[in-house]
Parts: sequence; C-alpha cells; structure tokens
Amino acid sequence: MRRRSALFGAIVLMLSACSAPSQGPSGAPAATRDTAVLGLGSEPDSLNPVLGYSVDGGSLMYDGLVRRTPDLKLQPALAESLPEVEGTEVTFRLRQGVTFHDGRPLTGADVAYTYAQVLDPANNSPIRGDYAAIEKVESPDARTVVFRLKHPYAPILQRTTLGIIPDKSDISGNPVGTGPYTFVSWAKGDKITLRVNDRYWGERPAIRNLVLAYTTDDNARATRMAAGEFTATELPPKAVARFRNQQGVTVHEVPSADYRGVMFPLERPVTGDLAIREALGLAVDRGAMVSAILAGAGEPAYGPIAPGTDWHNPAVTGSAAPDRARATATLEKAGWKTGADGIRVKDGTAARFTLMYPAGDSLRKELALAVASDAKQIGIDVRLAGLDWDAIDQRLSQDALIMGWGSPYDPDYTNFELFHSAYAGQGYFNPGHYRNPEVDRLLERGRGTADAAARKQVYDQVQQRISDDAVWLYLVYLKHTYVVRGNWSGLTPGVEAHEHATGGLLGTVVNWKPAP
Repeated sequence: MRRRSALFGAIVLMLSACSAPSQGPSGAPAATRDTAVLGLGSEPDSLNPVLGYSVDGGSLMYDGLVRRTPDLKLQPALAESLPEVEGTEVTFRLRQGVTFHDGRPLTGADVAYTYAQVLDPANNSPIRGDYAAIEKVESPDARTVVFRLKHPYAPILQRTTLGIIPDKSDISGNPVGTGPYTFVSWAKGDKITLRVNDRYWGERPAIRNLVLAYTTDDNARATRMAAGEFTATELPPKAVARFRNQQGVTVHEVPSADYRGVMFPLERPVTGDLAIREALGLAVDRGAMVSAILAGAGEPAYGPIAPGTDWHNPAVTGSAAPDRARATATLEKAGWKTGADGIRVKDGTAARFTLMYPAGDSLRKELALAVASDAKQIGIDVRLAGLDWDAIDQRLSQDALIMGWGSPYDPDYTNFELFHSAYAGQGYFNPGHYRNPEVDRLLERGRGTADAAARKQVYDQVQQRISDDAVWLYLVYLKHTYVVRGNWSGLTPGVEAHEHATGGLLGTVVNWKPAP
C-alpha cells in the first residue's frame, strides 16, 4: 500500500522545550519521563476513523468495540463482552461509564452513527468496501448495538476494531474519541501532539504527553534518532545497524505479515504475459534480498499470506535461490528470443517495462534495484523510476510498482480487495486489473464460511490460484525494526500488519512505563 509523502518542517519535539533532552539515570531523556516523541515515516491523510484512520485498533485517540491482544486474540474494549457470531445478526452490549474526550457519555447511537458514516456512499470512505457485508447497525437502547448483515460474514468481529466517534459529530478539525489520549494539535507535515485522557475508562498511560513527529526520509529519521530527538522510531533493517550495541538504546525486531513485491499491470503487453512473470519469479534471488537488503530481518515471500500464520498454504512456497536456467527455458518456450542487445523480443515487442518505487523509501529502492539486476540476467530490461506518490497514482495501470501489503488478522483482509475483479483498478486495490472468476468465487465463499477448517481449504485454493497466475512477484516478508531510547517496560507487540504507523510496537506506547 502507498505511503503519503509529507513535507518535513522544523519539529518542536517537546511541548515546551526546543533543545535535545539530556539523559536521565535510566538512559531515557530526562525531560521525557512523562513525554515521548515517536519518529514516524508516514503521516495520515485524516484522523477520522470513518475515513480510514487506524481502523485495525492501533489508534491512540479512539477505541473500537473490540481490540487485539499482542497475540492477535480479540478482547472486549467498548463492548462488555465478545458476542456470539452466528447467522446474520450480531449483538453487542456496551461497557458502562465510558465517556468521550468532551465529556459526552458513550451510547449505542454513537456506534450506529460511526458505521453508518462509513457505509454512506456520500462520504466516499476508502474503507467502505471492508464493511460491505453490513446491511445496517442499529441501537435499540443506549447500551445495545445490533449488526445486521447482508449474509453470514466470518470476519465480522475482526472488523469491529473500528474507532467510535460521537453521534452527529464533525471531528474533522478536532478529533474526539474515547481513547487513552486526547487530541491537542496537528501541524500538518510536521507533528501531532496528544495528551493523556484523564477520564479514560481503562488504565491511563504513564506517558502523559505524546508527540508523533513525521519524517518520510529514512536517513533523516535515523539522523534525528541519533541526535536524541526521538524517544523511538521505525527504520529499515540496514539503518538500525548503527544503533546496535549502543548504550542507552535498544533495537527491536518484530515479526510481521508485511510483504514487499512487484505489482504487475496485467493489461500491458509485457507484464501481461504470464511467461514474463513466471520467469521473473524464478530469476530473482530472494535469499540475497533477505541477507543483503534486510540484513537478515525477514524471510522470502511467495504469496500474500505470511508463513507462520494459521492461514498460510505451504504448497506455494518456492526456493529462495534463483533458478535462472528454468527461467530462461520458460521464456524460450513462450517465444521470447534473445535480441542483438541481449534483451528478449517476442513479435516485435522487447521484454522491457518500468518498475516504480516511492523515491523516499530506501528499502523499496534497493529491492527494485535487485529485481532489475536479476531480470537483466535472463534478458528482461527493467527500467526504474523513483517517484512521489502523486506521480505513482497516475501510472498504476501502466507501470509495475514495488508495493507493500499484508495482514495477520484474517485472510479476507486486503486479499478480497486485491484479487477480486470487482475492485480492478480501484486505486491501490487490485491496481493490476486481475480478473479470475474462480478466484472471485473462492473469495466470496471464504468470507461467508463460518467453519475454520472449511475456510482454510478455501484460502489454500486462493493462494494456489494466485501463485499459478503469478499475479504479483512476491519478494520478502519484513521484520519491522525499531530503535527505542531508554529503558521501558510494556513493549509487547504481536505479529504486525503492513499498516502499523499508529500501531505495532510504537502503538504499545500506551503501556510503556519507565523501568526502575
């Protein structure tokens, strides 16, 4: 998925200070025992859950009906308990005594309003498709919420991590939720400032003041971390090397379902040829990518569901080492013959295409370079283009792109939108225009099947079809790597998703406590 570029200005790192903090006895900045500054690489477009802000439970300002534990289990949040899921009606009972940041009590009308806003076509919510199984959400009384579904939908509880906003409210300028932090200010392109919610219904965070500082450039973020300006930040695996074994900081490697791969535009002459895609899958050296580009912090990728998760199909796993002899044979058989310049040609068309990557993302750039180098060895000319996201937006149907996706929560997540033909060409959902009626049927069956074993069989078939069609060139699964300054308890992330800017290890900041 894309990451929006943001202009980076001068960051006021403390709420009332403008110099780098001195070190306290525990190794944490002395001025930040109750303040933390998180250096983040991507800034949200909106702070409204209705418009897609942190819908999977990583928000610091909002709560959903349920939330996830570090081991990805669901537990009640605004709901009093987890309801039974059977058929097309699911009923929640709300927790008592919860108030919004502005003092209003939480009621079922707030929950119904939030979901209605997501489902309303007039709001053009980018997450509306995720909730398409919901017919409507009703609140027969202040503490009861009833989800009425169009059809049985197995992942419905997973979708109720969505942050709840007040009924009939406009939170575009001043976000209001029930979460552990309240909104203070947002200097776009710079930082968001939050303050602890003293009336929070759950355990209040030890860190009272929180600054989310945005720097899209990986090297700039590493430099600011080294200068002591961030309490913690996320960096690419190679960039954390300078912080290993450094006194006062700790490097954390967190497993994830976050993959990087090449999205192919399937309606173009070269990338639309199955033999080209199959040959590239055989030619790339995934093992070298993991060792050299990820510095060992990851593993080879062959499909959209991560190894080690319950839904992974091991039958789609290949060899991390390249098989260029087989790749060459695949191209020869399909009629791609070597030209005078070493580039293969078929029916007058050269085996040449452009591979885009976001210019500020050093990891994707290195992966793109590796793909181009490996492709050249089998006679495919891959031309690289480092662009900003606005330029990439305009070329999605024309050129290949190093993309990232992946979720550990449920196999319906992202995969329905990425591979169902109904989403073909809808922005970063199915940007390659993949259409396979059998895959459509399987995806529809998977989200409507309640039995876990039956669902596993369905999604095994989905993964096999996607592999057979070489829809993407999957490269690597990442371990997310973080640098944290000082000694803290409470850093307990689970397997992370691709979208983790407000979640993941940094999202556990609500639980951080200075270690003695």
